[in-house]
Amino acid sequence: MEHVHLAVEEDDLYSGYNDYNPTFDSEELENDVGFQQAVRTSHGRRPPMTAKFPGTPIGPRSLASSFGARLHMASSMGRPMTGAVQDGSARPMTAVKAAGYTSSLSRGSAFDPLGQSRGPAPALEAKNEDTPEEKIKILEKKVNDLIEESCMAQSMGALQVALEKAKEAGRKERALVRQREQSGSADHINLDLTYSVLLNLANQYTNNEMYPEALNSYQIIVKNKMFSNAGRLKVNMANIYFKQKNYPKAIKFYRMALDQITNAHKEMRIKIMQNIGVVFICMGQYTDAITSFEHIMSESPNIKTGFNLILCYYAIGDRERMKKAFQKLISVPLGIDDEDKYIPSNEDTSSNMVIEAIKNDKLHQMERDLKTLAEKYIMTAAKLIAPAIETLFATGFDWCVDMVKSSQYVELANDLEINKAITYLRQKDFKQVEAVETLKAFEKKDSRVKSAAATNLSFLYFLEKDYDQADRYADLAMNADRYNPAALINKGNTVFVKQDYEKAAEFYKEALRNDSSCTEGLYNLGLTYQRLNRLEEALDCFLKLHAILRNSSQVMYQLASLYELLENPEQAIEWLMQVISVTPTDAQALAKLGELHDGEGDKSQAFQYYYESFRYFPSNIHVIEWLGAYYIETQFCEKAIQYFERATLIQPTQVKWQLMVASCYRRSGNSQKALETYKEIHRKFPENVECLRFLVRLCTDMQLKEAQDYATKLKKVEKMKEIREQRIKSGREGSARSRREGRESSAGSAGISTPVLISPKKSSVMGICFQTPH
Repeated sequence: MEHVHLAVEEDDLYSGYNDYNPTFDSEELENDVGFQQAVRTSHGRRPPMTAKFPGTPIGPRSLASSFGARLHMASSMGRPMTGAVQDGSARPMTAVKAAGYTSSLSRGSAFDPLGQSRGPAPALEAKNEDTPEEKIKILEKKVNDLIEESCMAQSMGALQVALEKAKEAGRKERALVRQREQSGSADHINLDLTYSVLLNLANQYTNNEMYPEALNSYQIIVKNKMFSNAGRLKVNMANIYFKQKNYPKAIKFYRMALDQITNAHKEMRIKIMQNIGVVFICMGQYTDAITSFEHIMSESPNIKTGFNLILCYYAIGDRERMKKAFQKLISVPLGIDDEDKYIPSNEDTSSNMVIEAIKNDKLHQMERDLKTLAEKYIMTAAKLIAPAIETLFATGFDWCVDMVKSSQYVELANDLEINKAITYLRQKDFKQVEAVETLKAFEKKDSRVKSAAATNLSFLYFLEKDYDQADRYADLAMNADRYNPAALINKGNTVFVKQDYEKAAEFYKEALRNDSSCTEGLYNLGLTYQRLNRLEEALDCFLKLHAILRNSSQVMYQLASLYELLENPEQAIEWLMQVISVTPTDAQALAKLGELHDGEGDKSQAFQYYYESFRYFPSNIHVIEWLGAYYIETQFCEKAIQYFERATLIQPTQVKWQLMVASCYRRSGNSQKALETYKEIHRKFPENVECLRFLVRLCTDMQLKEAQDYATKLKKVEKMKEIREQRIKSGREGSARSRREGRESSAGSAGISTPVLISPKKSSVMGICFQTPH
């Protein structure tokens, strides 16, 4: 009856329709902890009854209404609902309390979801590094850092530093293992770390060419069965044996590695087999190498293997198989995109932007390098087999050209034709009509081929000293391709021989602007500056060239020559010493060192270098003369005789060398031998006054009867010499008088009273020794 209300005029007629029994409130079931726990427990068992509110059979339960807040009522189980306030405290929503959120707030509490009212968090506890576990972790980190530092040092070229770091990492790793054993955690040894340390150490030993130590480190890894896939490192061991030229062991280890690599790793197996073939080539076992290379070409063909296969067939002289191998080589797929892909179209702007971005990226650069390498191998193979596959060189080259024209390397056909002509030139067959005709046939081809052919023709005519034709074809090559550095150098050379050095320098500079690595242009520019007496600029050119060609003896000799011209003999000697370190048998450089030391007054050093020069080239008259004079000066006339006798053999028409031989005999006290030598000289040169004088003196000293005869001959020869000199003198005076009379007569006819006579000066002609620019 308590739920029955009598309608009163003031009451709302529709009140009470929203009141319902909270037992049927399904919205609260999700928040009813008792219900949810009963659902989650097995067999639907309900938790035990909670405490009841005193004085009632069932505790209060909240009653929801649309007009007010819900009132707290007891649940059907006789316990308070979730979130009910009991004794002023809020019961948590679940067993695990969330981050500050509750279903209802306790009385007097503020909203604080982040728990800021509790104050700052307590300080973190300090890590205790004295425990064994922490010490092990710290040591492991040090080992990893050392391995990384070793690898970084090796990548920067500091090989010795990399090795020291690797050794230190090995020591730390062993200390780490001992520490684990002492702490009783030996079962937790980090095998990956041990493997990394040993492998890095072996690699650094290899980089420092300490091959026995590297092999020992690799052996430790390979023999340890706990390291998975360690057998692959036998490839590294085989590489070391190959460097040591221990080819049988290299093949043994390559095969052991091959046995331990499954067929799933096909690419690695192919590379190992390629190495085996290369080792067989080094051993001269071409048949075994052919077996390996043929297997590779049938499974996974590549350019290098195809080229090596051609080399093997060439070594055994098999013509037909050479042809087949060449056909296989030019049919190897490169797997690169066509160059047309990188040509931008005029319509799609976005595509053009993408093409511009990828046109010079690393992938495209790799493709270009691969194509260049393939073209290099094909050209080399064609030049190698062309003389061998046919009886005539030209026929073999024509076959190679036909094969290339029918392949993907069509553009190489013209290059092969040009190489055919160049091969004629390298055979010193400069007059070969075929070479010239082959090159001239390209005059009507496209600009690139025309420029290359005209460049070679210009060089050919330059060697034949037909400078007009060389200049003509140099102009043709430049017109076809102005950016061809070789054409510009040939043009500069033709101008150089005409002694127009300023213009030649301009062409060499233009060649260098087109190709900064053009060493020929830089060398010739240095020579040109030297001819122009611009020695400092020439020195700069050759110093730059030396930075590019570190071991070029020609460049170093030019530097020494320039320093000598700059009156800096110390620097000249230093550069010549570098020449000798590169080419110790260079007789000219040794003679130049002797000359510089002689100029500095160091006779002993000069003698040493002159003697070494004579030993390597005993036909240099200047060296022979200096050595003979040195022995005479040091009172060792007997030793000087052999040098002057050699000079006599080199220049038999020069009487002075024979006189020097006789003089050495006379000075050494061997009068009889000196007399015989003078008599022999008199027989060959009867009018030599000096020989007759010494004959008279020797015969008089030795009291020989021939003294009077030689004295009579000496008088006749001297008288004839005087008459000859008088005739020459009178002839000169007569010609001078006639010239003077002619000037006087011409001056008188012109009404000039006093002619001005110009005394003739002796003209000096300087011989120019031209070195053909490279």
